[in-house]
Amino acid sequence: MPTYVYKFIDTGETIEVQQAFSDDALTEAMHPTRGELLAVKKVFLPVGVTFKGGGFYKTDSRGGSSSSAAASTPSTASTSSDSSSSTASSTPAPAAPAASPAKSD
Repeated sequence: MPTYVYKFIDTGETIEVQQAFSDDALTEAMHPTRGELLAVKKVFLPVGVTFKGGGFYKTDSRGGSSSSAAASTPSTASTSSDSSSSTASSTPAPAAPAASPAKSD
């Protein structure tokens, strides 16, 4: 059974009340020390959540076997084109040192 927090409107004090999900919210409650029936208001608090295990990232919702099979087929075809484009982008860095020794000879 969940525990709900209610605040006494007149005093500002809070109490915790265990209620079923199907129960209506309280409008009055017995004050614990005064013993009087006072007006209350339900207090909404953030829910404490603990994430454990996998499944909390966008990529985790994909199917394991179907995504790996689909990913391996296009990646092998695109790897050869991607590697040639990445090699072309990394080629200018080694070319500069090779030009320096040619000038010194």
